[in-house]
Amino acid sequence: MPAYVKPHVQLLQLAFPMILANITTPLLGLVDTAVMGHMDSSAMLAGASIGALILTQIYWVCGFLRMSTTGLSAQAKGQTQRAVVQATKVLWQGGVVAIALGVMLFILQAPILHIGLLLADPNAQVAVHTDAYFSVRVWGAPAALLNMVMIGWLVGQQRTKAVMTIQIVGNMLNVGLDLLFVLGFSWSVAGVALASVIAEYTMVAMALIIAFPICKNVAPQKAWFSRTARKAILSLNSNILLRNLMLQLCLAFLTFQGARYGQTAAAVNAILMQFFVLIALGLDGVAYAVEALVGEAAGSKKHHKVWRTSLRGLFWSSLFALLYACGFYLAGDVIIKQLTDIAELQNTAMAYLPLMIGLPLVGHWCFLFDGVFVGLTRAKAMRNTMILSALIYFPTWYVFRDFGNEALWYALLAFLFTRGVTLGGYFVWLSHRK
Repeated sequence: MPAYVKPHVQLLQLAFPMILANITTPLLGLVDTAVMGHMDSSAMLAGASIGALILTQIYWVCGFLRMSTTGLSAQAKGQTQRAVVQATKVLWQGGVVAIALGVMLFILQAPILHIGLLLADPNAQVAVHTDAYFSVRVWGAPAALLNMVMIGWLVGQQRTKAVMTIQIVGNMLNVGLDLLFVLGFSWSVAGVALASVIAEYTMVAMALIIAFPICKNVAPQKAWFSRTARKAILSLNSNILLRNLMLQLCLAFLTFQGARYGQTAAAVNAILMQFFVLIALGLDGVAYAVEALVGEAAGSKKHHKVWRTSLRGLFWSSLFALLYACGFYLAGDVIIKQLTDIAELQNTAMAYLPLMIGLPLVGHWCFLFDGVFVGLTRAKAMRNTMILSALIYFPTWYVFRDFGNEALWYALLAFLFTRGVTLGGYFVWLSHRK
């Protein structure tokens, strides 16, 4: 194999397991929905969906646990001396934070559920089922957050095949328990929630079994949790948290403003967001690989390797984006027809296909450079560029507001474009400064 091909093969060997792992997650969502959709009342499906949404949004915001751990773990792997000690340090620091946050969520479950119900405003029957689901599912909060740390740590250690196995086994176990608890034992929404809790703890156990041998019995040290160490971790995580909140704000605005345009617009936006989900399956895989390889290069102080790895990632990200664009051009109408059989929604959604074709071409830059900056643990840059992009998002929507729902998608494209340009520009400046 030619020497110039090996780095590309290494990147793809890390990327494809993560792509396969990502694919199983939406399949789990489909099974959950199908199982709940066959219950006695639609209120059960609605209640469980609201309960899941409350926790999912909190977990999504806590995604900083995964991102910060990946970068630090990858940099630890790149260190020629004390690599195992540093990697173990990262695992313990991230794990303690995750468990603490998970326990806090469990303790505060009553006010969290109360706030969620106020925002969702369901009827009394749906609220009962939301409570039933949430009160069981929240027991898995410590495991769910610790799982983010474990996945991030293993990705940083370039164990993406292990992550793929953990994700697939966990999701398949969840599916099997869904069917057993709901269809076999008639445990209703509580059964769906319990299946998720068991799967979450199973995934954490699998990840720990894989991680501990890598740590080679290195014991935790008091200095890892000193005031200085806590301050560094807090700074990194808080900046990524702000970045995640700004991103969530923009996506939430698209959802809620779309709902204000009417039922059809809200339904069409839900369909179009599936194109975004499809894009993320591939581009996230490349980004994960770049996080691990860039972090390793940064940890070993090989700045030229950071640059070359980023360019290789950009090549594959661009190729994936082009394939997505061609796929949406050739089969976008087929995808829409598979997502809905309502003629009005089909016709309305198809008018957005040119924007969907442009979505991967515009958006892949920010996916890729997010991965680069996670590997570099440049959280302030991620925060600042996200804030700037949000400041572009809302004025863009305002300028095009007369176009109705389309204005939201123009704004999203401008948002993604700005993220890609600002992150890419800062990376070039950073590289030339070295």
